[in-house]
Amino acid sequence: MTAVTVDELLTRELRDDRTALVDATGREFDHHWLCTTSWKAGNFLRHSGVRKGVTVGIVGENPLALLAFLGTAMLKGTTQFEPPTDLEDEADFRALVAPVEVLESGRYDLPPGAQRVGYGSKPNEPDIHHFDAGVWSENPSFPPLDIDPETVLLADGDRTVTHGAALEAASKLIDEYGLETGDRVVVREPLSDPRVLIAGVLAPLLAEGVIVLAGDDEDESAAERGAYAVSSDDVLESSRLDPDDVAL
Repeated sequence: MTAVTVDELLTRELRDDRTALVDATGREFDHHWLCTTSWKAGNFLRHSGVRKGVTVGIVGENPLALLAFLGTAMLKGTTQFEPPTDLEDEADFRALVAPVEVLESGRYDLPPGAQRVGYGSKPNEPDIHHFDAGVWSENPSFPPLDIDPETVLLADGDRTVTHGAALEAASKLIDEYGLETGDRVVVREPLSDPRVLIAGVLAPLLAEGVIVLAGDDEDESAAERGAYAVSSDDVLESSRLDPDDVAL
């Protein structure tokens, strides 16, 4: 597949029953679910003011966190995984998507007007928007997109990465490692590193492979035999995708 912006990885013609994502419990999600629910996530986040030029912080690494990233990307917003807790002076920071208990803990100081979007349990505080319920109730369609490849996609506090640069790096990684349709890529490093997100999420999407979100307490018997793993260290899987090989 050739793509220069993330929305091109989520088009209508890609909606089918091939597995696209596996969570830490082993539950599988197909491409139809990933595309349609990403559109719904984008529609929901639009209500929270997500648009081009703003940053969305995401805490956690699970299917809902991934949907928040994809929805933000389609709205031309910038995602920062695991942002710092002191954000009061970050004028462009628009929303924080995190587990409800994290938001209710008061750990994060947000700038005026920034929205709190919680997933998991139902929020007790009225100003926390419930991501789970909101996404499922949204329209499963999305207006036509025209995203400039130079639109910023990711930030990590030290650098920014555009849609075009991220997908170019993903394409080079596919060629270097020979990723093919159906190949499984296990994410074993934090998504807060843009190189890990490119190797563990964008590369398998671009190659029409499978994203596997590894659990923290996974034992050797749960290793993905015959799969790639995104890691800087030795892995139990058959092959390793080194984040240092992501050309940014």
